[in-house]
This record gives sequence, C-alpha cells and structure tokens, in this order.
Amino acid sequence: MTVIADNRTFGQAETRPALRRIMKWTGVTSLIFLAGCQSIVPRGGERTPTPAPAPPPVSGALPTDQTHHRIALLVPLTGKNAGVGQSLANATTMALLDTKAQNIRMTSYDTAKGVTAAARKAVADGNKLILGPLLSDNVVATANIARPAGVPILSFSNDAGVAGNNVYLLGHIPSQSIERVVNYARGKGMSRFAALVPNGVYGQRASSTLLKSVKDAGGTVVSIQNFNRDSASVAAATKKLPENGEFDAVLLADNGAMAVKAAPLIRQNASSTAKILGTDLWNTSSNLAGAPSMRGAWFASVADGLYSQYATKYRSRYGRAPFRLSSLGYDSVLLTVKVAQSWKVGTPFPINQLTDSGGFIGLDGVFRFRRNGISERALEVQEVQRGSFAIIDPAPRGF
Repeated sequence: MTVIADNRTFGQAETRPALRRIMKWTGVTSLIFLAGCQSIVPRGGERTPTPAPAPPPVSGALPTDQTHHRIALLVPLTGKNAGVGQSLANATTMALLDTKAQNIRMTSYDTAKGVTAAARKAVADGNKLILGPLLSDNVVATANIARPAGVPILSFSNDAGVAGNNVYLLGHIPSQSIERVVNYARGKGMSRFAALVPNGVYGQRASSTLLKSVKDAGGTVVSIQNFNRDSASVAAATKKLPENGEFDAVLLADNGAMAVKAAPLIRQNASSTAKILGTDLWNTSSNLAGAPSMRGAWFASVADGLYSQYATKYRSRYGRAPFRLSSLGYDSVLLTVKVAQSWKVGTPFPINQLTDSGGFIGLDGVFRFRRNGISERALEVQEVQRGSFAIIDPAPRGF
C-alpha cells in the first residue's frame, strides 16, 4: 500500500464541454486532492507517461487526518486482472483531478494479494467507504469484513446476487438492458418473442428476465433455446426456435462475438425477418457493426457520448485505451464527491443519500440505487448499421 499526495491538475483545454457540465454538477471548486496510487504496468510494448515523483511511502497505519474523508479503493493491481484493476484506479485518479476534491483521501488496496487482508487493512486504516471490489466473490469476502464495521461498499460488480445490506452495485445489470430493448420492441408492434440463451447462471437470469419483461409488456414468449458456446450447439438451438410457430423478435443473450456467429444461423434455420435483439454486452464489441447479418439488430446499453470524451482524455494521460468498465471507477468518485459536500469528516458515510430518488449523473448517464443495493440506469436503444451503431431511442435524462 502506498499513499501518494498529488497536486497535478489538467489544463482547461483538456476538459470537454459535456464533462465540464458534470464537474459543475458536483459543485466542487477546490484545488488539491490526495489519492492512493500504484505504478502503471506497461502492456504490449506501450509506453506510459512518467509519473511525478511521489513522497516516501507511509509504513504502518495511516496518519491521523481530521480534514479528509478516507476512501478505500479495492481492486486487483497485480495478477491476471491487473489491467482492469489499474484502469479503474486510473479512472478514480482522473475523477479526483477533474473535480479538484480537496477533502478526500483515497488509498488503493490490492485485492489480488488477498481480498480479506485488503478489506481488513482498509477498515483498520479508518476508511469510511469502500469503492470496489471488482469480482462478486471478492464483494462477499469484503462485505464480511466491512459490514460489521458499518462501512458501505460501492462495488464494480454486476452480480445482483451480492447486492444489499450495505453493498451497492455500480455495475451494469444485464437484466435492465433486456427489459429496455423488449419494451422498445413491444412499442414497435412486436408481440411474439423467442430467445437464444447460453447455458449457465447468466442464461438462466436472461431467460427469467425475458419471460417477465414480455409478460409485463403484454407479449408472448414462444420459444427459449439454450446452447453451449460452440457452433454445433448454436446451430441445433436455432433449428428449434420455430417449433412453436413464427416470432417477431429473437433475443440473442450473449456477447457480441457469439452474436456474430449465431445471427447467420438464425437467418438460415429459424427466421429471415425476425428482429434480432441483444443486451449491453454488445456495447463493447467492435465486430458487430461489420457483420452483415447483424444489420438492423437492436440492443440497449448505457449512453457512450461522455465515455468517448473520457476515453480520449484517458489515452492522452496514460498512453493507452481504458477498459470500458473503468467508467464505473470515475463515476464512483463523482458520487462520493457529491455526497462529501454535506458529509462531516470523521463521521460514518451518509448511506441514506445513496438511495436519493433523483439519482446521480456520471459518464454512463443518470443512475440511482434501489433499496436492494442494485443500480438502476437510464439506457438508450441502439441499432447496428453498416459500420456503426446508431441511437434510435435516447436514454432518459432523469427518473
């Protein structure tokens, strides 16, 4: 663990107009911040900008501090998930710089070296809020330490099964994207739905969400077929799709790579005209727009406009592209800075402010937390076109 004080700020020219609006929303005008950082490990021969010299590391417990809120960041900074973890850590540092938050001290703890030990250290150091962890099993382990201490968790996981009881999920919940695209399709006159879903927990949840969403929208699910992630299994599943009659739309509840493989088989074996629907997993796939069989398909996801500006700024600072979910790290800091305006240093985090019905705004648009700890997000519907995605139904600007 290293504690680093850093007074660097970005020039005004780097801050895009839309990002400036978010900064204005936080209402913070201070000039310095304190952040816990780790060194960046270059990948693929990329060069990383040389960081400013840091003060000597602080050994043992953190010093007494009566002027800053102590926030812990728990992410993997070594091991197989180090790239994702470092991208999240970089995003939190950027957010601290952009907001110029002077009353927050953030310290990083490496979950790859032992999540239980990291959580215990974070609590012992007096942190009043934990950002992270990333993996759902790490969330459970962290909650077992943080919950008895009264320290809430803002996790980057999207596993709804670990939410609740002081654990709040920033991750994008797949079921919400299914609900959104089903409702949009139903509004366009589609009433009979089918689905291809992978075997496993994700597929089970996708099936349950589809059944409920279609029923609530007044439609009918005529077929749900499961598959393993191989060509033979997908081909067999698509042949079974029309066994209960024709359908207007088919949900392909898997990532973009699998969608590209499955779409031609749907056209060949099941329906040449049914609208293909997808989930927010498609949002990170660059291959979809180049696949002729995917043209005209719809999927729902968070809006990408602000993220694109952030990604450009990130590349300029760190010399590489960010991981898509690093926006969760940025937004976790924006939320914390907003709450910190009325949060007295040294007192417990005001958890009741997390469930404000008005919600929060970040790179991924507006969001709010339900009482069960799951985040609700405003999603847009996009259409796959020749070489690009087009927004056909914008995300709501509020709740």
